[in-house]
Amino acid sequence: MKARKFTRREVIATTSAGAIGTMINWPLNTLGSGTFAKEKLAVLGGEKVHKGTWPSWPVWDQTAEKEIVDMLRSGRWWRGNGEYVEIFEKKYAELMGAKRCLATASGTTALMTAMETLGVDAGDEVLVSPYTFIATYNAIFFHKALPVFVDTDPETFLMNPAKIDEKITDRTVAIVPVHIYGLPVDMDGVNKVAKAHNLKVIEDACQAWLAEYRGKKTGTLADLGCFSFQNSKHIPAGEGGAILGNDDDVMDRANAIHNCGRPYGKMKPVAGYPYRGGNFRMQQSQALILLSQMKRIIADNDKRLENALYLDKKLKEIPGIIPVKPASGATRAVYHLYPFRYKKEVFNNVPREKFINALVAEGIPATGGYGKQNKDLLFEEAFNSRGYKRLFSEARLKKWRDENSLPGNDQVCDEVVTIYQSNLLASKADMDDIVNAVSKVYENRAELAKS
Repeated sequence: MKARKFTRREVIATTSAGAIGTMINWPLNTLGSGTFAKEKLAVLGGEKVHKGTWPSWPVWDQTAEKEIVDMLRSGRWWRGNGEYVEIFEKKYAELMGAKRCLATASGTTALMTAMETLGVDAGDEVLVSPYTFIATYNAIFFHKALPVFVDTDPETFLMNPAKIDEKITDRTVAIVPVHIYGLPVDMDGVNKVAKAHNLKVIEDACQAWLAEYRGKKTGTLADLGCFSFQNSKHIPAGEGGAILGNDDDVMDRANAIHNCGRPYGKMKPVAGYPYRGGNFRMQQSQALILLSQMKRIIADNDKRLENALYLDKKLKEIPGIIPVKPASGATRAVYHLYPFRYKKEVFNNVPREKFINALVAEGIPATGGYGKQNKDLLFEEAFNSRGYKRLFSEARLKKWRDENSLPGNDQVCDEVVTIYQSNLLASKADMDDIVNAVSKVYENRAELAKS
């Protein structure tokens, strides 16, 4: 199927939605005639809006079974005596527009390998987005480095490049922007600061397969880019990851690090194990699953984008609902989750959790986004460890705690509501059900607030 190329105008058509968040009063006539005003909410005993099912995920391709069974019967299960991991690496690099790809065991091990390759070491500091899956921080902790948070832009849900400079110290060595939910970060802004301070940049594109920034794929816009193929992802294999890069020397080193330190490519062959490394290799079975799943990624992403843009257009007409605003330069999002902001003050101060429960009762699978992970206990667990007390002074860790106030990120964590990616593979009528369910909750907000 030939991929449909969405124009930048289509992708950013809803940018003005972010401005709605600054308004005190939404125009009530945007909802039309109040279709649901006399209908009881499902959570209060009424009939639900969506009575059908939703697409399941992942989707298995039975045509892949013979090749997998043949490989299993051959006993060539690991990449050292098989060909499928290398085939996947070549095809994924071509798909993403990168020179080289290195397949890994997971997205986490991709991040760990990338950081080791670019020299992140004990006692260093790494600037990172706080609105992300915990694996991003854990990869930094694995190197005994200090994660330093750059606050989130509440309109884009992404790292705010304007906040980077103030976080840089003499120990800062790298920046890790996260294209969360498949939303491209303002990479021009990030790279400009990185270049000025001679910092490495690692894109966490673990949720951003085929997302684009100024027409180029995310994961190809920095020193290295990392991806995940975990079961929920758009290209799933249960587990799996990849690193993209355009510098042969850097990618040779990454290959060595992920394979027990064995020299690779142009690296000087030396007897024994001259380099530190781990076993972060992808298996043959994972590669074969991924080669099968890649067949559907372009068509699926087109469908998700089409439905996401439709939801943006409809939902922004509902008071108190604010679709995400694309970052400057973003030309295509891929929506690992479809997010929007919920302003409870416009819904008679109905708590977000209660709003979500009402949507779920209407047949719309919805949930909150990431929590305030910068307050999670793992940070204090690390900082109170013997190793971190040796590496970082008491004054530095106190300063980290004092600066661990992230108002933009707090706002996003308090307001975001998400819909799972496979729901965006449903029909336009199903998208209308999502919009109608949100409208129904809004029009019955007074009753919900009393319940």
